[in-house]
Amino acid sequence: MKILHEAMRQIAERNDAGNDVIQRALEAVRTHLGMEVAYLSEFVGNDSIFRVVDAPGLEDLIKPGDTRPLDEVYCRHILAGRLPELIPDTAAEPICQAMPITRAVPIGSHVSIPVLLPDGKPYGMFCCLSPRANPTLTNRDLNVMRMFADMAAHQIGREVMQSRNLEEKRSSVATLVEQRSFSLVFQPIIDLGSGEVKGFESLCRFRAEPYRAPNFWFADAAAVGLGAELELAVIALAIDEAAKFPSEIYISINASPETFLDTRLSSIINGRGLSSIVFEITEHAPVSDYDELTTALDRLRAQGARIAIDDAGAGFSSLRHIVQLRPDIIKLDISLTRAVDTDVARRALASALIFFAKEIGALIVAEGIETEAELQALKDLGISAGQGYFLGRPSDIVSAIVRHRAFL
Repeated sequence: MKILHEAMRQIAERNDAGNDVIQRALEAVRTHLGMEVAYLSEFVGNDSIFRVVDAPGLEDLIKPGDTRPLDEVYCRHILAGRLPELIPDTAAEPICQAMPITRAVPIGSHVSIPVLLPDGKPYGMFCCLSPRANPTLTNRDLNVMRMFADMAAHQIGREVMQSRNLEEKRSSVATLVEQRSFSLVFQPIIDLGSGEVKGFESLCRFRAEPYRAPNFWFADAAAVGLGAELELAVIALAIDEAAKFPSEIYISINASPETFLDTRLSSIINGRGLSSIVFEITEHAPVSDYDELTTALDRLRAQGARIAIDDAGAGFSSLRHIVQLRPDIIKLDISLTRAVDTDVARRALASALIFFAKEIGALIVAEGIETEAELQALKDLGISAGQGYFLGRPSDIVSAIVRHRAFL
């Protein structure tokens, strides 16, 4: 009983348990019942696939991944109530005797519990069997088996729901990319001395219903392996829109390190001059190889683009980006801009980044300016450009161009 209680404890305590704990549960039940084979199966179409198996020494008979047609096994009969879940002696069941598998395996005793998903649909079976009849099996044994099956069902249900959620996210993101269900708005980047619009940051807005903030869509895309696809689609639109602005205005486009390394980016650029484009490196994904990323960014620089580090000062990653990539523009994160007029620590960090930017010949742009006091404090520190709601909210392309022309 010790192994049985230990397996129960593991399953109860580990909400994130995987096949290893189900394996432990199968071993515990099989040993408790004195049977030779235990397995968890999954129904796929008209087949039963053995997902987890505990059958020491019988690997030639049954192993994970093996498949049997449902017509050849007991499962459908048990689900339909034609066979009981507890069969101490298959010789006493005419249906068992009529099925070739009973003699082929052979199966003398059999205990099987349907594993149901949260929606009530059968996932598969939690099963033990032996080549020998076992008249000592009782409903108490069946209840032990049912307890473990219920625990396995809970875990499997969570995993299946997670898988379904990921597939739904993948489908939603793929549809979004295919139908181009997004548009761009443009937030002005202002010269803090003259008030002149120097550029615009392009920001994506999604038309899918119900509305979700852009960061959720990009996070979902990254989670299902479509992060680069979505970013590339947005970049393609941003580069097209950038051509509509006056030549003296630059357009800033966000992308993750992964996207800069994607070979499809070159086909989107397709030899176009990028003198009015600034690529902002976000932190959606870690950089595994800075040499490779630097090479990719140098190719963009060769076509006229400038490189910016987004969210500088927000964490170690952005600082490492600065040191490794030597950007043309450093964008001061809103966490440093906010209350910079009253917070000594923020001013000190901002001053350090300003000094570093001057040393490497980079421009500093302060993000998230929302008050007159913040604006004045940043100007006093020597920051020459900024953006934020106090300076201008994002707007559609027509309004953005009108604002620029109004200043002129």
